[in-house]
Amino acid sequence: MPLLIGPVLTAGTLTRRPQPTLPADGGLLLRPWRAEDAPAVYEVFQDPVMHQWHARTADSEAEAAGWIRDWHRAWEEEREAQWAVVDAGSGALLGRVALREMRLDDGTAEVAYWTVPEARGRGVAARATTALTHWALDEVGFHRLELLHAVRNAASCRVAARTGFALEGTKRSSALQPDGWHDMHLHARVRGD
Repeated sequence: MPLLIGPVLTAGTLTRRPQPTLPADGGLLLRPWRAEDAPAVYEVFQDPVMHQWHARTADSEAEAAGWIRDWHRAWEEEREAQWAVVDAGSGALLGRVALREMRLDDGTAEVAYWTVPEARGRGVAARATTALTHWALDEVGFHRLELLHAVRNAASCRVAARTGFALEGTKRSSALQPDGWHDMHLHARVRGD
């Protein structure tokens, strides 16, 4: 059955070139993950705050290395785009920002992020999200980006608001976390916002 509309983004939109390194305000860089980042990723996932808002943990550096390989494969398959957020001067890992659940045909994706404990409260997630959003909407041509966070996660709600993601509503009992079901805020930005 023929479609009445074409895809917003065609297959190959992302993979016709290598995953870019993106500058962000305040001396940050978003760069593709490297194998040598595995120890730092493992360390972050030992943090109790990560356990509060994420459904997974890392049992070993080898497991974190496997995640990095999976993130590279997800870029090649245009399913996800994951970046390490680093200090441009020192190269120290400060966090992660990502486009998940990418649907090129529809031009949609979900923004996700986390920061290392030492970087929290310094605007790292907001600056990285701003850079990623600009790239995805203005340079690549995505139409809509969504951002979901647990209603009780006030820090993530502040990041969403600071980066122009409008609150669209609450998805009741939408995400299972280690402590039970969470209501999730749904925020979004569309191209031209």
